[in-house]
Amino acid sequence: MPELPEVETVRRGLAPVMEGAVITAVEARRPDLRFPFPSDFAKRLKGVQIERLERRGKYLMGHLSSEECLIMHLGMSGRFTIDEYHEQKSRRNQPTGALAETGNPKHDHVVFELKSARPARVVYNDPRRFGFMDIVPAAEIDSCKHFALMGPEPLSNYFSAASLNDALSGRSSPIKAALLDQRNVAGLGNIYVCEALYRARVSPRRRAGSVAGKRGERLYGAIIDVLRDAIEAGGSTLRDFAAADGALGYFQHRFDVYDREGEPCRNCKSPIQRIVQSGRSTFFCGQCQR
Repeated sequence: MPELPEVETVRRGLAPVMEGAVITAVEARRPDLRFPFPSDFAKRLKGVQIERLERRGKYLMGHLSSEECLIMHLGMSGRFTIDEYHEQKSRRNQPTGALAETGNPKHDHVVFELKSARPARVVYNDPRRFGFMDIVPAAEIDSCKHFALMGPEPLSNYFSAASLNDALSGRSSPIKAALLDQRNVAGLGNIYVCEALYRARVSPRRRAGSVAGKRGERLYGAIIDVLRDAIEAGGSTLRDFAAADGALGYFQHRFDVYDREGEPCRNCKSPIQRIVQSGRSTFFCGQCQR
């Protein structure tokens, strides 16, 4: 599932064509994705301006002139692509490097027609249909079911070593499970938790409540650093993820532990280990992480 860096990469790709644009038409080609579309989905969006596009955890949020918010989640395989209405795109606007294969059109489930200085067609493609879209009143964003229990954004001023310590204090669950809990920190998933724990030299088996003091400060810094590095690299492409322009992420080439079972640790050369925690693979160095 795309994590914070992948969703932020998508947001940055969509923002230039979606922010300030008026939605002239919406085509929902099926009644549902993971969940049914909200009532009058297309009707409520037609003619509305997207004032700004933000990210909250692993969600995209389109703030609308109708005083509502379009909430979008990519699920496992969701992808947005942009088709700008220009006779010919300039070379400098073309993505460089490897590109994802074009998604099968039969999985194009939602199409947004946008009118602005850069008129465009934005298509949501999702083969597995684990993504979803919702519309909530702007006044209820913080209290809605998607965000009411969500923890602080790790790249915001609301997240600090102290707030992380408070969230973990007294918890007996493994630190890996605690960091995956969106109530403690928003947006983290399996990949970046494994990578952050390695950078902080913290064992994924360690009891969450014992990660305090200097160890907690290292973990806080590692979370920030790994997320920033991943965003700079355009996220990680392991299977389905691609940016809105089709570009693949590159952070997977910089993994220290994730999906490197048996390969040498970059620090001590011991083989990277893999265990299963809460049904998910955890990768770590048994020598460096304590």
